[in-house]
Amino acid sequence: MTATTLEHPTTEALEMTTVLHALSDPVRLQIARELAADDAVRSCGSFDVPVSKSTCTHHFRVLREAGVIEQWAEGTARMTRLRRADLDGRFPGLLDAILGA
Repeated sequence: MTATTLEHPTTEALEMTTVLHALSDPVRLQIARELAADDAVRSCGSFDVPVSKSTCTHHFRVLREAGVIEQWAEGTARMTRLRRADLDGRFPGLLDAILGA
């Protein structure tokens, strides 16, 4: 099995329109809210979302490519965490406003 390197935008490359688009979907917003509430690392399979596994994979990809989450492999699991510090540094207050709405 070969490791897959996942691409993540740098903090400086984060774009507000891309972040807003990523968080505009109810499933992706739910994922971000759960990550923010736990403030922990979670495996992708630990989220109870009302979509198929392949659709869930798509939602995680959109969030990752927008810079909302960071993902990496640990064994056979893909681990996920919210990039709160990066988002707060680039767009102060934005994440709290969206997640609290």
